[in-house]
Amino acid sequence: MRNVLLTMLLLPMTIHADIFDVQPLTKTDDAPAEVRSIGDCAWFVDFGKDTFGQLTLMVETEGEHDTITVHLGEQQVGGRVNRNPAGSQRYAAYKVPLTRGKHTYDLQLRKDKRNTTPRQNESRVSPILMPEEIGEVYPFRYVEIEGVSELEQGDIIRHTVHYPFDWNASHFESSDTVLNAVWDLCKHTVYATSFAGIYVDGDRERIPYEADAIINQLSHYIADGDVAMARRSVRHLIYNPTWPTEWNLQTLIMVWNDYLYTGDTRLMEETYDDLKAKTMTALRDSNGLISTRTGKVTKEFFKSLHFKGPQMRDIVDWPQTGAAGIEKEIDGEADGFVFTDYNTVVNAYHYNATTIMSSIATTLGKEDDATYYAHEAQVVRSAINTLLRDSDGVYKDGITTGHRSLHANMFALCFGLTDESNREAVVNFIKSRGMACSVYGAQFLLDALYDAGEGEYALSLLASTALRSWYNMIRIGSTITTEAWDNVFKPNQDWNHPWGAAAMNIIARKLMGIEPAEPGFGKVKIRPQPGGLDSAAIRIRTVRGTISVAFTKKNGVYDYDIKVPEGMEVTGAPEGAKIAVTAAEMEVSK
Repeated sequence: MRNVLLTMLLLPMTIHADIFDVQPLTKTDDAPAEVRSIGDCAWFVDFGKDTFGQLTLMVETEGEHDTITVHLGEQQVGGRVNRNPAGSQRYAAYKVPLTRGKHTYDLQLRKDKRNTTPRQNESRVSPILMPEEIGEVYPFRYVEIEGVSELEQGDIIRHTVHYPFDWNASHFESSDTVLNAVWDLCKHTVYATSFAGIYVDGDRERIPYEADAIINQLSHYIADGDVAMARRSVRHLIYNPTWPTEWNLQTLIMVWNDYLYTGDTRLMEETYDDLKAKTMTALRDSNGLISTRTGKVTKEFFKSLHFKGPQMRDIVDWPQTGAAGIEKEIDGEADGFVFTDYNTVVNAYHYNATTIMSSIATTLGKEDDATYYAHEAQVVRSAINTLLRDSDGVYKDGITTGHRSLHANMFALCFGLTDESNREAVVNFIKSRGMACSVYGAQFLLDALYDAGEGEYALSLLASTALRSWYNMIRIGSTITTEAWDNVFKPNQDWNHPWGAAAMNIIARKLMGIEPAEPGFGKVKIRPQPGGLDSAAIRIRTVRGTISVAFTKKNGVYDYDIKVPEGMEVTGAPEGAKIAVTAAEMEVSK
């Protein structure tokens, strides 16, 4: 997510408007992967993967007032639905009265006050409610039915609710089976968590959060090339922001991503004044840094951000408490970050936001604003490197602390605050900390490492089987990415959190090296970093058509094969790469 100050000219093209039209939600009927008897009139059903869905049963009874019990859950224990899962992992039970004869019953799902009550959270924003024509949904993989003498596979159907999804739009496989499983986990996550038609945090709150959306946006672009749901989500978040300071600053990254991946300027045009406020220059102090603790957070400031809550504060990473002594020595996911009045992470975000704002202003021909925000970016960059950098080049958490965290350094590296004099020191420090961040923080850690050319180390984190890994999500039994690496790090975590899907966009954008070099993919940068893999191949869809990249190592040397649609220019490709041009799949009106 590193953004440098660029002078970008408007592309001499417009993408057909229909790719920005948000589609209505749809339902896919799933047959069980397994149906088996578990005792007298009791049955266990496994649909293979967790999704947000509804349930239909066909049951026959001879009694007048028979009742069956249906258990839904995301976990199984000993071949039974787990009736007491930890935290926010889901389980529910229903009593279903039957009518004599053979009939079809649609399970009437209850609404949960935790994700349907307006404005009950600290941001005072409302959850996303399911459309009446769709009805309520529940996340489940397993079903247990008590009171039915016979049950066949065709007697039970799950109706998965999701945003339209093209499974053929992307594909990845490599010589590393763990990496392949991680890709599949993340791709299914994008599909399964699209149930609300807008990016939400999962089932516990069903609220759009910027930190969830920024990862979901990039991974959805990769999973099936859709850009409309991301744009809807960003629009919503601009007017319904959440409480973390840094997450408000992420809005500019998401709007810039929209432009990079589509070439369309409409989102940045319609939200331009809001984006200026969200750079948070209003919080700038005389030392060049911003702070939420020095009296500049006012009602007027909140109004400019459309923030409805009572308090905004820095977050760094989440959760900030949790188990210690498990693959790291400090509790929480912020690597022991010490919060002070002037924090390195929030100011790194502020630098990035002002840099992007200058690029947005340049793109829209607003020269005075472009010059102003370019100057503001340099002011905060100078302040960070003067006040928040130690003598050895490694960044401290704040002015009044000597503590140095992974986060202070990975965000500085990710957003381009390092230079030749300290980049190596920062990279070495980052590598000394391992995965001392959350599944959310991993997005920025891996972006920073790949941008610094540390592909081998980054791959070791992507394909890790340690407790703090994507593979651990699979190992514990989840088929959707989890909110934390493991229950031990966040006991109340859920098992359906899309911000865990960062690995998908990292594989495509960084490991396989496919990123727009020009807004709208008129030019594409393709710079794979194999990191020691013997082979890998990927296919993704862009607004201009499908891109394919493959590499194979032979006698210690990599052969690269690249295919791009007609009219797309390739830059940054490895020397000797074979580049082929295919017919464009989508019309682009000139």
